[in-house]
Amino acid sequence: MEQKLTTLLQHKWLSKLLGYDYMVVYKRGKDNLVTDALSRKYEDVPQCNAIHTVVPLWKQELTASWATDKWAQELSASLMLVDGELMKDGCWYVGTGNDMREKIIKNVHSSLEGGHSGVTATTKRIQERFYWPNLQTDVLKFVRECDTCQRCKPEHVAAPGMLQPLPIPNNAWETMSLDFIEGLPKSAGKEVILIMVDKLTKYGHFIALNHPYTATVVAQKVLDTVVKLHGPPKVIISDRGPVFVSSFWRELFKAMGTQVSLSTAYHPQTDGQTERVNQCLEMYLRCVTGLKPQSWCSWLPMAELWNNTCHHSAIGMSPFKALYNQDPPFVNYQVGDVTNVRYKQFLQDRTKVQHLLKENLLKAQERMQWYANKKRTNRQFAV
Repeated sequence: MEQKLTTLLQHKWLSKLLGYDYMVVYKRGKDNLVTDALSRKYEDVPQCNAIHTVVPLWKQELTASWATDKWAQELSASLMLVDGELMKDGCWYVGTGNDMREKIIKNVHSSLEGGHSGVTATTKRIQERFYWPNLQTDVLKFVRECDTCQRCKPEHVAAPGMLQPLPIPNNAWETMSLDFIEGLPKSAGKEVILIMVDKLTKYGHFIALNHPYTATVVAQKVLDTVVKLHGPPKVIISDRGPVFVSSFWRELFKAMGTQVSLSTAYHPQTDGQTERVNQCLEMYLRCVTGLKPQSWCSWLPMAELWNNTCHHSAIGMSPFKALYNQDPPFVNYQVGDVTNVRYKQFLQDRTKVQHLLKENLLKAQERMQWYANKKRTNRQFAV
C-alpha cells in the first residue's frame, strides 16, 4: 500500500474499505478471466435464433419453368441436379413452363450493359449463365422484333424494291441527263464542269464553268452545245439542284417542249448514267494532270474525245459510232513525223496518256475480276 492517494474518489473508497478485513493478491491479466464478466451484459450480445434464406424472385420463376418442361421432367442425361437446381456445364437450365426465356433475353438484350447488341453478342452473354435448346434461334427472333433496334440501328440488308429502269429513248439526244462536277482546283478561272450525256448513244459534252453559276448561264451552255448541234431534247433528267428547280429553267424548256424530270430525293441512282460519267471523267483528268491538277481545263477537250471514242459496254460500241454511224478517226503518231517542238511534245504527252489509261483500265478490270471471282466457282460442262 505504498501507492499515494491523490484523488477524492480514492479517499472515498479507502474510507469504505477500512471497515473490511481483506487481502490484496496480484493476478495476471490473462489469468484474471472472471473480472471480464463484471463488465459484460449478456442480454446485449447478439444471438442467432433463426436463419432466413432469401431466394431471388428470378430463381423462383426459374424453378417454376421446370414444372411443365418435358425435358426437365425426364432429367436428360445432359442435365445435372445441383442443390435442387438443374444445371448444364455450370449454367442454369431454363424450362418452358413460363415466359422465363423471353424475360432473360429481354433483360440481357435491352439492359445498359447489353446495349441492344446483335444476335451473336446477346447469345454469348446469355450462355455465360443460362442454357436451353435453340437459344440462338430464340435470340434471333427477339432481336428481329425489337422495336428499339428497328428504329435506331442502320439497315444492312439489300435495298427494298426492285430496280425500275428508265425507258429507252427512240432517237439520239431525245433524252439527256445533266450534272455538275464541283470542288475542282481552279484552272484558267474555271472550277466546275457541266456534264451533258445522251441516254441513247452515251455521247457526252463537257463544259467548264465559273463559280457561282446561274440557271441562265447553264441554260445558255445547253443551247450553245446540245440544242445547236442535236436539236432540243424531249426530256432532261437531273438532280434537284437549285439550277434545275428554278422557275427560269422550267419555263425556258417548257416553251421548247422539253420535259424537266427531277430525280427522287436522296436517290442519285435515278441519274446514275451521269454519275458514272463523272467518275470516269475524274479518273481521266486525275491521270493526265498528274502533279499539275490546275491544268485540267486544258485537257477537257481531249477528255470529251476520249469519252466519246471509247468502247461502251452498255451499247457494245463507242458513243461516236452510235451517234455518227462510223468509227471514230484515229491519229497514230510516230516519232519523227513532226518538227514543231511544242506540237511534238503535245503528241508525245497524248501517247503517254493513252498508254497510262490502258494500264489503269487493265488494272481496274483485273481488280473487278478478282473481287467477282471470290463469289464464283469455275464450272466446266461436258457438252
